[in-house]
Amino acid sequence: MVDSDTNDALWQSGNACSLTDLREALECRAQTGNPMVGFILPRANLEGINLVRPNARQGYQLIDSDLYRANLKNAHCFKLDFSGSSLMKADFEYANLHCANLKGCNLLGTKFKHAKIEQVEWGEEILQEQQAREAETHEAAMDLYEQAEEVYRHLRKVCEDQGLFENAGRFFQKEMIMRRMQLPYISFKRLISKIVDLFCGYGEQPLRVIIFSLLVILSFATLYFFAGLSFSGESLGFKTHLSIRENVHAFLSSLYFSVVTFTTLGYGDLAPIGIARGFAALEAFIGSFTLALFVVVFVKKMTR
Repeated sequence: MVDSDTNDALWQSGNACSLTDLREALECRAQTGNPMVGFILPRANLEGINLVRPNARQGYQLIDSDLYRANLKNAHCFKLDFSGSSLMKADFEYANLHCANLKGCNLLGTKFKHAKIEQVEWGEEILQEQQAREAETHEAAMDLYEQAEEVYRHLRKVCEDQGLFENAGRFFQKEMIMRRMQLPYISFKRLISKIVDLFCGYGEQPLRVIIFSLLVILSFATLYFFAGLSFSGESLGFKTHLSIRENVHAFLSSLYFSVVTFTTLGYGDLAPIGIARGFAALEAFIGSFTLALFVVVFVKKMTR
């Protein structure tokens, strides 16, 4: 048995992997409570290791470490802080990663089959996405975006298999963004992809559709207000000689007409005149498309 006071230089040199009682030694080192920083443990056999800090709000720290291809099957890593570590192709099959911190980790090829990943802290972006933005060459950036897409796709599938659909939706959106970043900067496909992202977050943000709809309705209401509408044979719209109250009433009528046009109800009490006819036709087209899209996005979001 290696004493818990084993010098960290051993762990940071990569020689610790030769220890016959590696798992027990690492458990003892963790129990000292001091952060484990820069440990080099590639291909280490840590199956079943217990790195849970009992009766503590924060778990142990195993940060900025190399766990490439490490065997962490059935590992107990509740609240363990892995931030900044390389977990590339590490195997967490049946491991407990509940509330673990995986921010800034290299998760390329990491296996999470049957692992408990509820409330894992993934961070706003994975390592490859951050590196891609900071890459010095276009080729390096494209390679990193491709890796990021692969990681997000894998995380999405893992979350879907475990019923964590909120995270799955977030990872799907990120996956699509990484795919878009690989397209030529000036291209029709990239433009359409960007519009879909802004419009509905690739189907994961129904609130964006609602906000877009409200903006469209308000914008067209303003156009109708200045272009004019017909009500019982009389022109209704902005007029300089009218009082503020009368102009406000005219704007509210324009807003009402915009709503019924956007929703394609068309009661017929108000009618567009002049250029407002073109505005009404365009809004009706946008409205019918937007409402159909909202139904699809909402159903997709709610039926997961």
